[in-house]
Amino acid sequence: MKGLKKKRRVQVIVGAFVALAVSTALVGYALRDGINYFRAPSQVVEEPPSASEVFRLGGLVEEGTLLRGEGETVRFSVTDGGASIPVTYTGVLPDLFEENQGMIGTGTYVNGVFEATEILAKHDETYMPKEVIDALKEQGVYEEPES
Repeated sequence: MKGLKKKRRVQVIVGAFVALAVSTALVGYALRDGINYFRAPSQVVEEPPSASEVFRLGGLVEEGTLLRGEGETVRFSVTDGGASIPVTYTGVLPDLFEENQGMIGTGTYVNGVFEATEILAKHDETYMPKEVIDALKEQGVYEEPES
């Protein structure tokens, strides 16, 4: 009788570990498309991602590069002070989107151009995403806002 209980306990424990491994694998598989890595323009220039990789690009909208009027397509460049990446975006930009302001875009890097599918802009005069601040500080371009 004791041998049967011990065997049953081992089977339950092994079954629990298998269920845990399968559920972890399924969660990882489901989240693989939802994970977007952040990159600064300097990082993209140093190590260009593959054309199929979706990632987030962040920095400042470079002054004098914002071109509107080609239908819904907008062209501009994003910089972190060390490098500049041309960006195209088809759609309506956020109301607060403008030159010399922080932004983050989600998309792919194809033939030297970041093709954005989503653009996020600042939400007030002082806000800038932490990743963008870190990238600008790394290039020595970031200045603390005046209070």
